[in-house]
Amino acid sequence: MLESLEKMLAQGMDNALLRFGLGKGYLDAGEFARAAEHFQRCVEHDPNYSAAWKLLGKAQLELGDRQAAERAWQQGIAAAQDHGDKQAEKEMTVFLKRLQRQSSAD
Repeated sequence: MLESLEKMLAQGMDNALLRFGLGKGYLDAGEFARAAEHFQRCVEHDPNYSAAWKLLGKAQLELGDRQAAERAWQQGIAAAQDHGDKQAEKEMTVFLKRLQRQSSAD
């Protein structure tokens, strides 16, 4: 699947959905830096793509960048609130609170 998505990207078909698919594929494969790159491009295409913000935060957390994960989830919560995505808002709020508790415990 990743190979065909990469081919589409190489052919100039760059959009939020394609970047989300690539990000999700690389996240699932454990390639967190590549995942984060594609999720970042996804939210540049569509700043209201709350699912991309959520997974961008996860990828950044896996890379050990807690501050970037926190920023992604904060932006994702705002995006979810803007378009009524209650589930994504709830999930990212939980992730953010958990991260903040971990940070204060360290």
